[in-house]
Amino acid sequence: MNVAVSLGQTHSHPLVVDLDGTLIASDLLIESFFNCVGRNPAALPSLLFSLFRGRSHLKQAVATHAEIDATTLPYHQAILQLIDDARMEGRPVYLATASNERFAHAVADHLGSFDGLFASDKRHNLAGANKARVLVDAFGDKGFDYVGNHRHDLAIWRHAHRCHAIGLDARSLRKLNKFENVDIIEKPNHTVKIWARALRVHQYAKNVLVFLPALAAHAFHIGTLAASCVAFLAFCVTASAIYLLNDMVDLGDDRLHPSKRRRPLASGALSVHSALLAIPILGLGAIAACLVLPWMFSVTLAGYVALTTCYSFWLKRKMLGDVVGLALLYTARLIGGAAATGIFLSEWILAFSLFVFTSLALIKRYTELLVRLDGNLPESSSRAYRKDDLMILAALAAACGTNAVTVFTLYITSDSVRQMYTHPYVLWILSPILLFILARALLVAHRRQMHDDPVIWALRDRTCRYAVAISFLVVLISI
Repeated sequence: MNVAVSLGQTHSHPLVVDLDGTLIASDLLIESFFNCVGRNPAALPSLLFSLFRGRSHLKQAVATHAEIDATTLPYHQAILQLIDDARMEGRPVYLATASNERFAHAVADHLGSFDGLFASDKRHNLAGANKARVLVDAFGDKGFDYVGNHRHDLAIWRHAHRCHAIGLDARSLRKLNKFENVDIIEKPNHTVKIWARALRVHQYAKNVLVFLPALAAHAFHIGTLAASCVAFLAFCVTASAIYLLNDMVDLGDDRLHPSKRRRPLASGALSVHSALLAIPILGLGAIAACLVLPWMFSVTLAGYVALTTCYSFWLKRKMLGDVVGLALLYTARLIGGAAATGIFLSEWILAFSLFVFTSLALIKRYTELLVRLDGNLPESSSRAYRKDDLMILAALAAACGTNAVTVFTLYITSDSVRQMYTHPYVLWILSPILLFILARALLVAHRRQMHDDPVIWALRDRTCRYAVAISFLVVLISI
């Protein structure tokens, strides 16, 4: 247990501030754990082994392998103001946290507002009753004001002169209100809008790909539509769970990014504890959907989960491997739609989807590098690309887009298309439209007008919507 206290001051009632969930809108143990595992999955067994030796050993092991940037952490402005007010009154301020001493010192050094700190070390976990005992020994019973956020802090508030609480749950709040000198600091709630952003509801549009096998096969009966809808929901909840997991891994990098730092987890608008609770709930929703669909869909969805988990923890840091991984994730949605409805998916569609989605994935990476180049940001630690790779990525994106158009053109000249469509020659109009959309996406990215995700850009772009509407009419005429 680290104790760094200067007791030479004569002021009474020093202010003692908790760190996780109080000073910052996050939890450094959870953050650093996912940071460590995300960058080195092989470290997971040793971290789990350290947990069997106690939480203090786990915190020490994680702190040894993980890095945090104290300058980018989501600090609660109300708590920072409380600290400033105490210092203006001439009162000493201390940091007391269950986080490891290495992280505590990083935060204290960054803020420069503390006269000392208390933190966990390899042998002692400074939480709950342990923290209460240390603070009473240092300042005496009722000899300090304490700021906390968790029900475990009730053991500390019981000995505090004044109790400051932020984000406390309702049950613990009722217990706290029985104490004297209680100050409740309001904290923004997790609104529906915040959850929608964290779950990436706007990304659900990608999952309409599960309907493509039924549309391509002209299978428009109720049973096929219902199965496709259930498959769509399954991919939505699964993708949301993976997005939350991915955001947990990328918290440090996201906070350095001009736009990603506003994401709910990176900004602290959504707590990491809430995200961890939501992931298994979303997983149960996906399992429920699988129970009403053919077993092949469950296999496909399991493969999607395995691939996207591999992408989050390993593949996205591999040059071009991340691009192929993204393309396969899109293609998995097509396979899932076919598996849910029992429709055979032709090799033409698989080849086309692989090329077109690889092109879009390359444009996505191209856009990210442009942001770093224009913002004079350092090279990303979570990506294997450098800023001077821009021209290569653009060339590869153009090549894959051209190949996608070529495959589509060969497909519409095949015998199977002639059997399915009354006027198959009309489908030739789609080739220049597709070439226009892909080429325009690359040009828009080059002009710094691309969304973080090219698929979302295509759905929002007015010109692309017109092109899709025309394409839909062309297909109807050809039928």
